[in-house]
Amino acid sequence: MLYWAVVFFVLAIIAGVFGFGGIASASAGIAQILFFVFLVLLAFAIIARLLRGASR
Repeated sequence: MLYWAVVFFVLAIIAGVFGFGGIASASAGIAQILFFVFLVLLAFAIIARLLRGASR
């Protein structure tokens, strides 16, 4: 998921350089959403790992 966030971020940068403002802002928005979803899933994975490790 982090890979796709980076891909959309790079697409936003390239679109911004060439002057496509609408595409750039849409790609940046998608990248931002994917990045935050990645962070939430990472937090859940770390918490699950800590809880599962503590019960052994």
